[in-house]
Amino acid sequence: MLRRAVPYLYLAPAVVLLIVWTYRPLVQAFELSTYSWNLMPTSPARAVGIGNYERLLELPSFGDSIWRTVALIAGLLPFTVLLPLVIALACRRVGGRARTVYQALAFAPFLVAPVAAAAVWRWLLHPGAGAVGQVLGSDRNWVYDAATAPRVIVVIAGWHLVGFAMLVVWAGLAGISSDYDEAARVDGADAGQIRRWITLPLLSPTLMFLVLNTVLLSPTLTFPLIDTMTQGGPAQATTNIYYLLWDYAFHSFDAGLSAAAGVLLFLGFGVIAVVLVWISEKVAFHDD
Repeated sequence: MLRRAVPYLYLAPAVVLLIVWTYRPLVQAFELSTYSWNLMPTSPARAVGIGNYERLLELPSFGDSIWRTVALIAGLLPFTVLLPLVIALACRRVGGRARTVYQALAFAPFLVAPVAAAAVWRWLLHPGAGAVGQVLGSDRNWVYDAATAPRVIVVIAGWHLVGFAMLVVWAGLAGISSDYDEAARVDGADAGQIRRWITLPLLSPTLMFLVLNTVLLSPTLTFPLIDTMTQGGPAQATTNIYYLLWDYAFHSFDAGLSAAAGVLLFLGFGVIAVVLVWISEKVAFHDD
């Protein structure tokens, strides 16, 4: 009997931490979403049922932030999936120490703190005095222009994440046996056919992992950039769903509305995660 309990005893600390730091806050967030509270200890919370959800769905800013989040994810996918794949495949032709140096240089931007990177890029993009404006011969205010600010966030976030994504692709390529390539060459396949019919299908689970990470984490990872550079502006052009729920809580002091947005965000991204994981498993099964 004791032997059967040993595996559960090993799992118990992780389960306890998971309950305390993940599931308990989720339950508390759902509970808070049914109250109206301004975060003041002296102000009692007032139960409103589903009133916060009804009010949230009627706010134009909520729907707009969802579309901005979709645009952000779509803009980052080339930086986190397509570009790392192209560079990693090209890097296979580089050997020896040059490859190690190349990988280190590519990964370096990911090591820069997002707040520090935002400060440096804000200086580089400063109208007139910034290096970007001088190179392009433009005095455009890239950060505070509603037409360019979302693109600036996408480019800086992509620059920050592309190195990590390339390492993931390189790890996926390293896990593909060279026997497949050799067998294909014996059958007369050229390099392009090997990439198309062997490398890419075997790499598809890795690429799906990058898509999943981009969809679920990019709005969170861009929060420091947005808060440091634009504060959600100009005219809420860079306010995605993550920044909006933070704004509801700590600018508008509407904890219930922010919790309701968080609950809907959790449910929405949970459904997306389930779908992407299902697709990833189907792809991996098909490859096997």
